[in-house]
Amino acid sequence: MDINKELLLLFDDPLFVNVKVPAKPLTADDRMVEKLLAINAFVRDNDREPWAMGSFEEKKLARSLKALRESGNESLKDWDEFHLL
Repeated sequence: MDINKELLLLFDDPLFVNVKVPAKPLTADDRMVEKLLAINAFVRDNDREPWAMGSFEEKKLARSLKALRESGNESLKDWDEFHLL
């Protein structure tokens, strides 16, 4: 029997129905991009930058924006939709 057919038969077994490939762990750069995308979404929805005196979520975004600006990470420019950095 062909190895590909054997593998297909093996993985069609009900035992393997819930087996999934583990997700790749996020890197520090991935987390920074996610934060910037969340900030972009806030700016898009509210037509302004997040304020440190707003709601709890808005405060978190304001702190993240401040930290991203201070980091000076040039690789984030591709995701900086509103030129916040």
